[in-house]
Parts: sequence; C-alpha cells; structure tokens
Amino acid sequence: MRLLDSRRTALYWLIPVAIATIAITAAFHFDFAVRHFIAQHQHALGENIMVDISRFGDWPEHFALGLVLAGIAWWRGSKKWTRIFLAMLIALAIAGMAGQIIKFATGRARPFVKSEQLWKGPRSSSKFQSFPSGHVAESTAFFGVLFFANWRIGLLCIPIPLLIGFSRMWVAEHYLSDVLVAIVLGVVCAFMVARFFLSSPISKASGIFATKK
Repeated sequence: MRLLDSRRTALYWLIPVAIATIAITAAFHFDFAVRHFIAQHQHALGENIMVDISRFGDWPEHFALGLVLAGIAWWRGSKKWTRIFLAMLIALAIAGMAGQIIKFATGRARPFVKSEQLWKGPRSSSKFQSFPSGHVAESTAFFGVLFFANWRIGLLCIPIPLLIGFSRMWVAEHYLSDVLVAIVLGVVCAFMVARFFLSSPISKASGIFATKK
C-alpha cells in the first residue's frame, strides 16, 4: 500500500515537471518566431490596449488589490478569506524577489534591445532583465494561491496573468520563454505558500488546500 502511494506521489510530481520542461524547451525554440509573428501583426489600437494592460499588470496594482480584499475580509470577520488574501500577497512578494534575482543573474537582453549576445550575465540595467517576466511571475503567484484555495474562483482569474504575459510580449519586453518560465515560477511560489499557509488537507469542496473558517 505504501509502495503504491509512493508511486502515485512520484507520478503526481513527475507529470507536471515533464510538461513544464517540454513547454519551456519548446518556448526557447520558438522565441524568435513568435516575436517576429507579433511584430508583423501589430497595429495602433492593439498597441495602446496592450501597453495599458502591461502597465496595470505590475505588482503595485496586484498588491493594492490584495490589501483591499484582505481589508474587506477582515472587516467582515472572515478569517478564512483574510488568510487567503494575505497568502496571495506573500506569494506575490516571493515570486517578485525570486524573479528579480534570476533577472539580475542571467542578464538576458529584452527583445527591443539590439545585441549580438542575448545572455550577458549579471546586469543591473533593466534592458538586460528580460528573463523571466516579473509581471507574469507575480500575477501567476498571486492568483495561483487563490486557485489552490478555491479552484472555482481561481479558475476565473487565470486569464489575467495569461493576458498580462501576452501584453508583455506584444510590447517587446519579453520573449515567449520569459513568460512561460515566469508562469512556472509563479505556480511554484503559489503552491509553496498555499501549502504552508492554507493547511495541508485536500479539499474537494472548495479548493485544493482547505482552510478553516
């Protein structure tokens, strides 16, 4: 019985890891093709919309939203949702810090930067901090916690980080691989925070991680 449980656990982890590895590898392969396709299909209206989405998809807007929601939940006396919204803020911060460290260490040139060498190592200039997308990592971690806490509500919010990721590619701030790696980073941060802050029992009714009322 224990052996069967161990195999199930191993399979539980191996499948998402394999999917993420394949997706990221493919993304690196199609980075320039996707960048070229987007550049060929840009227009003024789409540019303005994507610039606005990119601007308002940064961490301050997510942080403000989380604070407001946590405040409302606390005011209404819901310990469960106050804990969830605070966990979302924690995941946002962890993903942001982790992403920033990776950005600095890798020094990948952004798509709009003309450079023969794409990876330049440690760089403080934002022009060489393309990998991974901070916007996407933070947004994914933020809404990822909500998904783990209540998958029905979280599922409705999944398009938000995806749209932010597309906008970041549209405005030539990131490559496809930057976005996909950021999504993986965000999911990992969300899972760790949800696992630690939102109890461990599996909840079939409301979400993956149950929280006490």
